[in-house]
Amino acid sequence: MRFLIIIPAHNEEQNLSFTLDSLLQQTHSDFKIVVVNDGSKDKTPEVIRKYTELDFRFETINLQKSEHQPGSKVVHAFKNGLQTQTLDEFDIICKFDADIILPENYLETIDHAFVNHPEYGLVGGLLYVEKDGNWVYEGNSNKHHVRGPMKAYRKECFLKMGGLRETLGWDNLDAILLENLGWKEVVIPELHVKLIKVKGADYTIKPADYYGRYFYFLGLNRFLAYIASSKEAMKSKSPAFFFDIIQSYERCRSEKLELKISKEEQKVVNDQRWKMLKKKWLKM
Repeated sequence: MRFLIIIPAHNEEQNLSFTLDSLLQQTHSDFKIVVVNDGSKDKTPEVIRKYTELDFRFETINLQKSEHQPGSKVVHAFKNGLQTQTLDEFDIICKFDADIILPENYLETIDHAFVNHPEYGLVGGLLYVEKDGNWVYEGNSNKHHVRGPMKAYRKECFLKMGGLRETLGWDNLDAILLENLGWKEVVIPELHVKLIKVKGADYTIKPADYYGRYFYFLGLNRFLAYIASSKEAMKSKSPAFFFDIIQSYERCRSEKLELKISKEEQKVVNDQRWKMLKKKWLKM
């Protein structure tokens, strides 16, 4: 199968070469890479140029600097890269970050998974971060969810679910929507992907505001948003955190901020969350 790999990059001169080198070393070589330079002010364009001059499989496009908002900025860059390509030429569409190191068999293993399992719509590995000189499992999500930095979609699945949404929570929305369409999200645990930079380190948004906005843009109704907020407050052992999240969520509702999902998709999200709630909390 042929891969189209889109890599948004903003000020990644220190990390990008590790990502691109790991792609050059892949045992599966049938791929095309589009690096989207998202308004970088450092030497990221020079790093990209090194690879585009070295290998015909590498391309780049340049965007003007956009506002750094969690979720929407990276998907905006990804979409701009995607629009430059003819999708008929590819079987698998990947959204990779510019600060990961892939094992050399990553694409080959993903390819075999899609070929052998027609029901697979989204496949990936597990993220590992460096701690005290060792690479350890990141642990920011459950081991059955493919994290944002290393998404690989079957093209048919990607198109049927309407692609990626330019919104906070996009990397959870995709899993919900594709599952509703009958596809499977699959994590291959032996694929260890190294994450060089900790996600969220450069976000200016406060945690409570982040969660409030996240629950709103995910399309959660008020009841489920309050339940999710209480869960985060219990994790932090701070009742005040609950009210701060709710305040952020309600502010989004009162401002009627635009959602990137339809009414039908909102229902899918809420039904899925309610199902999870009954299973985990109510044991139903």
